[in-house]
This record gives sequence, C-alpha cells and structure tokens, in this order.
Amino acid sequence: MRDLLYATIRRFRRNRMASFQRAFALTPQTRILDVGGTALNWNLLSAHPQVTFLNLPSSGEAHIVGDGRYLPFRDRSFDIVFSNSVIEHISSPEDQCRFAEEVRRTGKAYWVQTPDRRFPVEPHLVTPFLHWLPKRVRIAIARRFTFWSLLERPSPDRWEYYIRHCAEEVRLLGTRELQALFPEARIIRERFLGLSKSLIAVAGGRR
Repeated sequence: MRDLLYATIRRFRRNRMASFQRAFALTPQTRILDVGGTALNWNLLSAHPQVTFLNLPSSGEAHIVGDGRYLPFRDRSFDIVFSNSVIEHISSPEDQCRFAEEVRRTGKAYWVQTPDRRFPVEPHLVTPFLHWLPKRVRIAIARRFTFWSLLERPSPDRWEYYIRHCAEEVRLLGTRELQALFPEARIIRERFLGLSKSLIAVAGGRR
C-alpha cells in the first residue's frame, strides 16, 4: 500500500513538472525562484534553468533562508516564481494573502500549486474527509488514527509535530479562494479519477 501511494505521488509530480515545462519556454538563462522547494522537482525536467531555492533551514537545500511572506528581492527579480504545495501550510488568510502578493510582486510570471480542498482525501494525512470536519473533531480523530501514521510509522516526535501541524494549522484552498489570491492567473486543475485533486495558479507562459 505504501509503495503504491508513493508511486502515485511520484507520477503526479512528474506529470506536474512536465506541464510546467510545457507552459514556459525554459532555457539555461531562465531565472526561477522556488519558494519552499528542493531539488527533487527540478531533477524531473529535461531543461536546466537557473533555480534559486528559498526555504527553511531544515530543508537542507536552501540557497536563501527566508519566509515566503517576505521575499528579500526587488520587484520582478525572477522570470518565474514557482511554489509547490506551500501556501496551504500558511495558516491564516492574511498571511496567505501576503504570500500571494510577494509571489506576484517578485516574479514576471508564476506557477503556484496547492491541493484542492474539494478533493475527498486530506493530502497530508492521507485520510478521507478529515479536512471537511470541524477543527475540534478533526484534531480528535487525527490524534487517534490517520492513514499517514499507519503507513509511515513515524517516531513520536515526528508524529506529534506532523499531526499538530496538519490537523490544526494547514489551511486548504478552493478554486475561488485561490483565484482571489491570484486574480490575473488562470487556474489549472489536476484530476484524479475525474475529481479535482490539485489547483495551479499560472500567470505568464503559454496556454
């Protein structure tokens, strides 16, 4: 089960990066800021743009240690700002808005992906319907059972951090909310079994 899950995740990641490469005419001179990412995604591309990683110290791969809500760059410093499954980890609407404003300010174009709140499986704890429940109920269930903990068998410290963060702090977005944050973007939907699994806000590039 665990191997099947991670094979599916890798396939989605590979397809997503192929879509990104088709959307933008990438060259070795293309300057990209990856907010919250690592080299993993970029190893899936045949193109080799100039990628700068802004991340937390714990990532181990940050060129620049920083906060996506306060990007330390001038306006339009990069050809593309890229962000994959980051904005939902910012827990307040105000901070998500700040993150979106910084992405729009810093990039001439951007690509921002996030899981779709309407998809029935919570993407981090891999547990159906959990994210649709009231917060108190969600936390109570997550502390007793999730498919993530069953599959991963995490250490007590990792379990405590991940359960707390994903059940209490992650704020998933729907199409309207993502469009409001990125008003000039077109929204691309990634689908699984006919359902919208992820949303991508894209500005610039080829349609």
